[in-house]
Amino acid sequence: MGSLTRLVDIVGRHVRDDGIHGTPIPGVSLIRSGTPTMPMPVVYEPTLCLVAQGRKQVMLGTTAYVYDPARYLIASVDLPVTGSVIEASASAPYLCLMLDLDMTELSELALRHPAPGENDGAPSAGLALNATTPELLDAAVRLAALLDRPRDIEALAPLVVREILYRLLTGPGNGIVRQMATADSRLNQIARAIAWLREHYSETCRIDEIADIAGMSRSTFHAHFKAVTSMSPLEFRSQLRLQEARRLMVAEAMDAAGAGYRVGYESPSQFSRDYARMFGMPPAKDAGRLRTTAEAPTG
Repeated sequence: MGSLTRLVDIVGRHVRDDGIHGTPIPGVSLIRSGTPTMPMPVVYEPTLCLVAQGRKQVMLGTTAYVYDPARYLIASVDLPVTGSVIEASASAPYLCLMLDLDMTELSELALRHPAPGENDGAPSAGLALNATTPELLDAAVRLAALLDRPRDIEALAPLVVREILYRLLTGPGNGIVRQMATADSRLNQIARAIAWLREHYSETCRIDEIADIAGMSRSTFHAHFKAVTSMSPLEFRSQLRLQEARRLMVAEAMDAAGAGYRVGYESPSQFSRDYARMFGMPPAKDAGRLRTTAEAPTG
């Protein structure tokens, strides 16, 4: 049995229902979808998404990232994206292993195994696709296989996760992972600003304040922020606001006006216009539709 077939078998046996499922292995989740899904906005945190079967598309701004068993996806910072499973069926469901990326472990490995050559310091986009190598796939299979041997998880899972991080650091297209692991990289400066925006998205703030948090000039910050997120800081904040407003209306049954005010909008008409531009219909209509549909997988 080949590595990919083994991964499909293991993930398929451990997730029978559609959705995202935690596992006894810290930082590891399994995702399943038996059908293609409608585009859903989510926030990706630093994560490896390794597909065993099927295909998914994620939109970051206007850029599409399509990943499948041949290509894994890395999210290097917290990013508001829109994702949809685009290849799945009842007989061959979308199956994905998702691993949270440990920055401390990555940094320690990067110090022990420095890359040859110099990095120019320019940040990569916050999402990246790379070829799934046989070595990475083999390590992922061994990590998933621990679900069949739960007594071994505590002793062996940290070792296999460390190997996976090493494969990411030393494999093809490792620049984004190297930048994640470097404390003073431009990517991590932008990550500080993103973390602040996620905490304070409902507040009024000036670009100069956020640039100061990143430790950059206004012009440098704006250029690097757009390189990482494919949007301006204000567009990024707007996406966070609108995603949270949508959650408030769907999960907490808040009305559109209340949700708009809660996330920082002073004008209900502006909120409605921005919401319809992002989600394709007015807030109340969209929320009503979503309440009647099942939540889509996020990984």
